[in-house]
Amino acid sequence: MMHRRVRLSMLTPLVAGALIAAPAAFAWGPSAAAAPAATCSISGVLPNGKVHLSGGGFKPGPAFVSSPTAAGGSFTISDNGGFQMLNVENAKYTVSQGNERTECSGFKGTD
Repeated sequence: MMHRRVRLSMLTPLVAGALIAAPAAFAWGPSAAAAPAATCSISGVLPNGKVHLSGGGFKPGPAFVSSPTAAGGSFTISDNGGFQMLNVENAKYTVSQGNERTECSGFKGTD
């Protein structure tokens, strides 16, 4: 009988610790499995004054590119989550999918 009390008294802190640690493990779990953040970049200005846009980490499917100073429009993100737009106006761009907006980095110019 004495041994049972010792064993129970030794196990109680371990069980309590496991119950406290379990919610923390669930809280960290989803962030570790989160999808990579979408990125978009603008190439350097080409000799013709245009730039290339490219991006990755998006959801495949419809998207929209917009700019305060250049034409935008709908396009499709490929199955691998990436896209390329060649020879577009040199401007700041944003890629939108649903409520997600990704600013394209790399713009150098007057805007």
